[in-house]
This record gives sequence, C-alpha cells and structure tokens, in this order.
Amino acid sequence: MCIIFHEILEYDKCVGMLHQPGKYFNITGAKPKKVPLTFENAQKLFLISIYLFIQCYFNIAVNFDFTKNYLDLIVTYASVIYMLSRIDDKKAIVGMYNCAYEFSNGNSDPSFPRLGQMLIEYGHPWKKLSEEFGPHTKSVTEALLSLLMVYPPFMLKNPPMWNASLRFYRIHRIISYNVNSLSSHLFISRYSKCIPDIKECKEYVIINCGALRREKRNFLRNALKELTKVLEDEPALLGPKALFVFMALSFSRDEVLWLAENIPKTKTPEDYADSQMAELLYYMEKLRTLLAQHRYVIQRYHLQYLSQYDALALNDTIQGMYVCPEEESVLMSSFVSTLSAMSLKHLDAGEEFDLKPFRLDWLRLQAYTSIGKAPLSLKDYPELATVMNMAQFHTRMMDNVNELLCETADLSILCFHARVFEKLFSQSSEDVSMQRYLTAFPVICSHFSQRLHILCPEETEDIENQSLKLCVTFLEEISRQTCTVVLEICAEQYNLHEKLLPKHSAETISTARNKKLKKSLPKKADVPKEKPGTESLRKDKVIVTNLDKMHQALTELCTSYSICADFTVFKHIIVPAEFLLAQLEIRLNKVIVQMANYNQRTHEIARPSDLLAGIQAYVTSLHSLSCYVNIDVTRLVKSVLLQQMQPLDSYGAQTITTLYTNWFLEGLLRQASSALIVHCPTTQCFVNQNTENEQSFHAEEYSDICGLRSLAELIGPFGLKFLNENLMWHIISQVGELKKLVSDNMDALVQMRANYDNPEAMSDLQKKLTGSENVLKRMTIVGVILSFRSMIQDALEEIMDRHCPFLMRPIKCLKDFIYPDGDIKVTLGVYEMASAAGLPCEIDPALVSAIANMQTDNSSIEEEFKITCLLLVFIAVSLPTLCLDPNSFYSREHGGHQNNIHCLATAVNHLAAAMFTVQRKNIQTQLQEFLKVASSILLQLGQNVERVEIKNRDSVYLLLHMIVEQSPFLSQDMLEMCFPYVLLRNAYREVHKTFIHTMG
Repeated sequence: MCIIFHEILEYDKCVGMLHQPGKYFNITGAKPKKVPLTFENAQKLFLISIYLFIQCYFNIAVNFDFTKNYLDLIVTYASVIYMLSRIDDKKAIVGMYNCAYEFSNGNSDPSFPRLGQMLIEYGHPWKKLSEEFGPHTKSVTEALLSLLMVYPPFMLKNPPMWNASLRFYRIHRIISYNVNSLSSHLFISRYSKCIPDIKECKEYVIINCGALRREKRNFLRNALKELTKVLEDEPALLGPKALFVFMALSFSRDEVLWLAENIPKTKTPEDYADSQMAELLYYMEKLRTLLAQHRYVIQRYHLQYLSQYDALALNDTIQGMYVCPEEESVLMSSFVSTLSAMSLKHLDAGEEFDLKPFRLDWLRLQAYTSIGKAPLSLKDYPELATVMNMAQFHTRMMDNVNELLCETADLSILCFHARVFEKLFSQSSEDVSMQRYLTAFPVICSHFSQRLHILCPEETEDIENQSLKLCVTFLEEISRQTCTVVLEICAEQYNLHEKLLPKHSAETISTARNKKLKKSLPKKADVPKEKPGTESLRKDKVIVTNLDKMHQALTELCTSYSICADFTVFKHIIVPAEFLLAQLEIRLNKVIVQMANYNQRTHEIARPSDLLAGIQAYVTSLHSLSCYVNIDVTRLVKSVLLQQMQPLDSYGAQTITTLYTNWFLEGLLRQASSALIVHCPTTQCFVNQNTENEQSFHAEEYSDICGLRSLAELIGPFGLKFLNENLMWHIISQVGELKKLVSDNMDALVQMRANYDNPEAMSDLQKKLTGSENVLKRMTIVGVILSFRSMIQDALEEIMDRHCPFLMRPIKCLKDFIYPDGDIKVTLGVYEMASAAGLPCEIDPALVSAIANMQTDNSSIEEEFKITCLLLVFIAVSLPTLCLDPNSFYSREHGGHQNNIHCLATAVNHLAAAMFTVQRKNIQTQLQEFLKVASSILLQLGQNVERVEIKNRDSVYLLLHMIVEQSPFLSQDMLEMCFPYVLLRNAYREVHKTFIHTMG
C-alpha cells in the first residue's frame, strides 16, 4: 500500500495540485486549499486534475513539459490502479489500515466505506478505467498525435511497428502488461471487428520484432562506437553535439530494456540472444564517462549559447508579441534577465549554477497559456515555445546533466531482471571479440542505487545485496578468465624455460662428443629432439602459434579493465583490478604447490632448484602483465611468496614450506637415521649408500649446496623457522628417551663417573650397563638432524647476505661482541636474532628453548644437571661398542663414517651446550670431564690387540678429534692432556691407507 501511495505522490510536482490546487493555474479562481492526504482524496485529486486538463491544449512540440506531465499523470494513475488489482489480500490490508488509523486517531477513517467500495469497483481495472477516461479521449488523442513531431513517422503510421515498440508495457519494475492482450480485451465489447486485425498484428510482431530489434542493436553498436571515437578525439564537440549523445543513450537504453523484458518462446530464439550486448553497454558507459569528464566544456558552450543567442532570440520574440498580460510579461522578462546575466566569469570562478527556478517558471507559464480561455495562448506563438524549450534544455546542460543521464541512460531496472542480466553476461563472455567490453556489466550495477526510495526503506538492503552480488559475480568471472589465460601463458613460458635447465644439456653434449669422435649416428627412425628456441623461427608471419592466441586473448580481457579504475556500488568502492589480483593470488598459490609435485605415498617431490627456476619463470611472465593492465605485480608476487613461507596460506591450504618440511623429515632424515643415506661433510650434503634396493631419489640432488640455497630462497627465514621447530621436536623426543636410559642405568653411571680412571672397575661396570647401542643410535639421530640444520643455516646466511647485506652486517657485529660468559638472557636474545638470519652460534638458542620447555615441575635443576652429566658419561663409555659395527669405517671420500657416527660430534657439542646453559652450569668444565672419560675408555682399546673392537679402533679415535675441532669450548691442548696426539696421527694415517686413489 505504501508503494501505491508513493506512486501517487511521485508526480505531485508535475500535477501541481495534490497539496496546492491552483498554484500553477487557476481556472475557477478559488483560493488554494490544503487537502488532507488519504487514499480516497488522492484518487479524487488525480481525477480532478485529469478533468481540469480536459480544458487544456496539448502539443509535445509546444508545451513540452505540460504535455509530458499530463501523459505521465495518466500513466501513473492507470499503473497504480492496475497494481492495486494485483494485490491478493486487499481486504486484509485495508482492514489493517483502518485498525491502524483507529489506534492513531481514536476513531475509524470516515472514508473507509468508500475505500472498500472502490476496491470492489476496480476489481477489473481496465474495464473501469476505460469508462473513466471516456471524456478524455480528445485531450489524450491530441497529446498522442503531437508525438508525430518527435517519434519517427513510420512508427506511428505503421501499426505493426507500433505494436512492436509497445508489445509489453512496464507498469511497475518487473510488473508488465501485454498491450496486445489488453487491446483484444477492450475491443471485444465495442470494436469486435478489430480483433482479427489485432491478432494479425500480434503474429506479425512475434515473427518480426526480434529480428527488427536485433538489427537496431547492431546499428546502435556501430553508431555509438563511431560517436565515442569522434568525441574522444575531439571533446570540444560535446558542447554542440550533447543532444545527439543523449539521444544515442536513450535509444540504446530502450533496446537493452526491451531485450531484458521481452524474451518469449519463439521459433527464432537467436533473435533474442545477443552475445554482443557487452559492446553496447560498454559504449554507453563510455559516453557517460565522457560527459562527466568534460563537464566544463559542456557548460562553457551552453552558457555562451544561453547568454549570447537564447537571451537575444527570446527578447526579439517577446518584442514581436502583440498580446502579453502583466503576469506573463513579468515571467518572460525574468527569463531574459536570467539568461542575459550569465557570464563566463561565474563559470571560471567555480560557481555552481541553479536554474531550476527558470524551468519551474517556464512550466508555470505553459500552464497559464495552455488552458482554453487563457488571455495569452501559447499555441499562437510557436516561435516562443521553440525558443523556450530550447533554452530549457540548455539550462539543464548547465546544472542538471546527471538527471538527464538518469532519464536517458538509466539501466537500474535490470536489478529486477537478474537472471536475464546474468544470461546476457554469459553470452557475451563466450564471445572472444566481446571480452574487452565485459567490465561494462559490473559497472551497470552502480546504477541500481537509483531504484531506492525513501518510502520503501525495507528494499534498501535487498537491492544493495543483489547489486553487490551481481557485481562481484561478474568481476570474479572476468578475473577468472583473465587469470586462466595469464597462468596458461606462464605455464608455456615455464615449459620453454625448463628446456634450458642444465640437466637437459647432457644429451646435447653427448651428441656433440659422439660427432667429434665420429661414432655411429642414431638410426633414421629416431627423430632428433628440437633444440630450445626453434619455436621462435617462423617461415611465414601468417602462422599463429598457441602462445600468440593466448596473448591476443589476454589483450582483449585486460582492455576491459580500462573502462574505469574504480566505481561505487552502494557506497562500496569497487576496484576491478583488485579482483584480478585476488584471483591470481589464489591460483598462483595452488600452481606453486602443484609445481612441487609432492607425493606423500612415494615421498617424491620436485628438487628445490627446479621449483625455484619454475617460480622465477612464472614471475618473469607475470611482470609482463603490467604492460596490459595497471596492477602491482610486485605486491602480488610478494604476497604469494610470503604465504608460501608459512605452514598454511591465507585460505588454510598447505604450502611448499609444509611440503618440504614433511619431505625432509619423512623422506631424507628418516633414511639418514637408518644409515641408508650418509651425511658427507666433504661435499656438505647427504649421499645415498650403495645398497641392493635402489633409492627413489638421489639425496645429493636435494641436500647439496645448490639445493639448500634454493630451499632457503623459496621458504625464507619464516619457512626455515617452521622447519627448525619440527627438527627440534624430533630432537626433544630423542632427548626424552635418552634421559629414560640414563635413569635406568643411574647407579652404574654414578660409579663409572667416579672410577673412570680404574680399568678393572670400569670393565666390571660396563657389563652392568644396558642400552649402550641405543644411546649411540639416538645420539647419532640427533647429530644427523643437527648437521642438517647446520647446513640449511649456512644456506640461509648466504641468501640473507645476498638479499640484505646492510641488515646482516650489524647483526654479525653485534654477535661478535657477545660472549656466553656474560648475561645469559642477553646472550640468548642476540643469538636468537643471529640464528634467524642463518649465522652459526656457540649455543643454539632454538635447542635451548626446546630443552627448557621440556623441563618438568617435579625435577629440580640439580637433578637435571646430574642426568645431563651422566648422559655424557653414558655416551663416553659406550664409544668402544662402535668398533663392533663394520660401517663405523671412516671414509676419506665423504669425510665421515659410513654409519653417520661422525655426527655424534655435532650432537655432543650442541646438546651439552644447550642443556648446561639451561641449568646455568659451566659448559667447558663438563665437556672436559666428558673428554677425560672418553679418552680413558678409548685408550683401553689398545691394551688388548686380540679383541674384536680393534678392527675400527682408528676410525673411532677420530671422533675425539672431531668433537674437539667442532667445539668452541674445547681446544687441542685439552685433548692432548687426555689423549696422546700420536694416536690421532697414526689413526689418520691408517684410515687414509685404505683409500683408493683414482684418476679421471
């Protein structure tokens, strides 16, 4: 009901009588009277207004505003009555209205019975309306026939074409009425002979109107394109040709809305499917943009036109009038003075023009001079009407261009035809030639806010949600298509780049070598492999490659983003390029993860160096995107790569940081703990053991210097921090098991610690120990993990030095001034910063933190210190058992032992330093004690040359030297005090004797 009242009130300024009858014209001479606004009074005022209009003269070419408002009034009244008939629960709504009125005023509405009677009478609206408008036939006919001066004559003279243009008439938003059905219904009782003609026209329309409108849209597309190009080249033409711009927008708007509202079931559905609608909408928006950009040009032209031509022409016309009453004379004199007073100075000073009073006075003058008995009849002075109508349009170009655009190019009604709008977008997006115009669809959504009205506030949220939903849907689809093409180009460039990797050069080198040695060439059946770069050789420029087609498609899609950098939809600023960036960010994250080729079942993954080369190829291709559309590719790449440095990306998916962390822990380090893979200090990598079962990967390809540098480049400090946290978790789990073994052998270890220099007592106590091999095995695992961590820290340091040397220098300088003997909190803080940058530290802060977190509340620091000391004793007294393992042999080629026991040196130094730091004890003192116990036990191996342990005794001796060499707290002098250096020299000589020297 509110909507109906809204429709009644919407034209009050046009009628000029709803609140002040006689304001615009006074036929009866009665004084203006305030009219209470009820539904019955509103209906009466409508009918009275229309009745008063019966005595007036109407001609669209003379009194344009007056005639237009009269026709709008009739249309509005008929629409309201028809809408009222469409309400199913009219009686319930009227009853609720009466109850509300009674609650508010204390008594029922006096006009309530009449309102109920009216609802009954208008149960069949068209029949009742045809009776009411019988006396108005002359006035309506006169007004309609005057349209011959405006509409193309053939539209009015050719009935089929007239029906084609008025097949469906919109009553309100999505409520339409079929004109043909209405005509047949009305003519049955009075003009039954006309029914066959109407049916014939209807059939003609159904068959031909689709094709007619399709051709009209094709014509308008070309016309708007040419008009846009001309005005872009010569914006000054917007002044004299502004009317043609509005005409073009109006014609185009009508065709778009006709197609949206008229999609019947016919034998020619292709006439109602327009895959080129995007182009028409695009040029409509272009023209709107041009009008907004060059507002000053339009105002300057029309200001001079008004002051230097319209004012003079109007003055000459007024001077030639032989009858001019006083009131009309005052109005016309004010017209001339208003136009003459306008100057370019006001425009250049930035003053805002408000010429609404001028147009309102002209409307009032039309009302005065259009009634039957007016002393001054406007139809007798067509020159005056022509000049004033032209001046009225010129004034609107000064201060009312936006309203003119709403009248001529408003497509906001499409928000109520969402499915049709989406279908038109889908059809256009499938046409490659239309992709450059697709952004026009989301821009149209910015018009939808014009559908709001203060009397219908409940619609605001729904229309806003619908507008944003359509806008986002369109932009996401455009971005998805653009992103797909971009990534296809990147993938093609990656394939070309992959052919240039060093690993593919072996075949070329082999072929060249065989050719030089004149060996047999391959058989003719073997097709020679194409060399990289052959794809760039073209014998004919007409040949178009797949990459050319993709670049062409990318050009088309990116051109669509040029229509506007941003636009507003219900106070939401929409930036189309940001949708593309968001889509690229999502897809690029997925592509990078896919390029890693991680297989959890088979533990296969791409080499870090290969993945890095692939990402660099993608990034290089992505930077070319900025040549097509104005987006910040650098920000995109940084955002994606920073997400890949975290365990999960912004959407909760796994990243390459998680994949490589899982692979190194489960694939490489797990096999290294079983001695299937050996840590090689000489080449600073892990290598595969020669076993019967062939490994699924070559460890050196992933853990060499190049591979770890690439890993550090890919996942950065944040990713390596996550990797280190997982490494620390595995180390702590081993430390926990080691403490349990120490607790199980507590009594024997305490006695060994006190009697380490007594061979007989040590021999008896060693027999009581259990789990010696288990202790060494777990310490070896810890050492392997810490050796791997040291390698990735070195790689990170080099990467940080390369990317941010100015940051690394102060960190190194600060680290050099810190000593472990100082304040331990300050020391650990500096070490933590240095470790995050990849610098090696005397005390590992990550290991210290992990060990401190595993301390239980039940154990005291002294108990923990005792267990740590006994753990070192346990390790020292267990060293002789290593001689029993044949894989304990030292390999000069690898610079370590075949079973990774050389990693014990790293484990002892790092673990002891971290544990004693947590317990606030002197590290050097406790390591010296370990050195004494280990030296004493190992020296006993040389006393019995017949024992089995003597086999790999020399290789085990080297462990002491490695521990001292790697420790920042021990020195060679301390070692020589416990263990003769001559034994180490002889041990090195013995292990090097067995090394086989090869040439080539």
